[in-house]
Amino acid sequence: MPGLGLAELTIMRRPSHVAVLLFAAALLPSAPLAAQHYQCDLPTSLRLPQVTPDAPPRRLPITGYTLALSWSPEFCKPRKGQRRHARQCSGREGMFGLVVHGLWPESGRSWPQWCPAPRDPLPREVAANMCISPSAALLARQWAKHGACMTKRPATYFKVTRILWRGLRIPDFDRVSREDGLTAGTIRTRFTDANPDWPREAVGVKLNARGWLEELRLCYDKRFMPVACDKARFGAREEAAAKIWRGL
Repeated sequence: MPGLGLAELTIMRRPSHVAVLLFAAALLPSAPLAAQHYQCDLPTSLRLPQVTPDAPPRRLPITGYTLALSWSPEFCKPRKGQRRHARQCSGREGMFGLVVHGLWPESGRSWPQWCPAPRDPLPREVAANMCISPSAALLARQWAKHGACMTKRPATYFKVTRILWRGLRIPDFDRVSREDGLTAGTIRTRFTDANPDWPREAVGVKLNARGWLEELRLCYDKRFMPVACDKARFGAREEAAAKIWRGL
């Protein structure tokens, strides 16, 4: 995937910038979009919650981005009976593997957040992403906390997220989970095997305190090209023992 410059993604206040994104999306393979959600249908109606900031606004220059991918079986393990997570965790509206937690702008050792936004997203703008991020509340919050610091248009933020997702090939983590001697390094290797253009130092692996996979953190520069993660985003060391819950 060619790099997308900050002028093209930032944002996209002019139609020509959106056209660049649409052209880039047309060049990306479509198959991976369905690889991690099975039998998922987009909702026909949606009610969005009100999002309340939990910290003051922080405007900072953007130096890069993180695409955080959450491993649904681990997320859902303690949440299966919770109504607020029913779409993602009940199994009635799809079976999910890796899903998009969020696309986050970075700024060195900190990050921009809660920038003023001209408007809230429309239900249809949020619904378009609900097979890769199966929570309306999460999507609304990601826009308010992170997306509004990248662009003035919610639809653009969600479209950029879809473009990045479609540019990835997701390994079969059910199969990876069965490997003997599984480590964080193995998880990185399987991701880079599926995505040869990704250096392993650009693939962060977040394990919980018991060693179960929670997230991948994919690190990008300002042009949306893979770049080495800092220590915090890189997460678990290569040799760290890892486990992947299969949701059984």
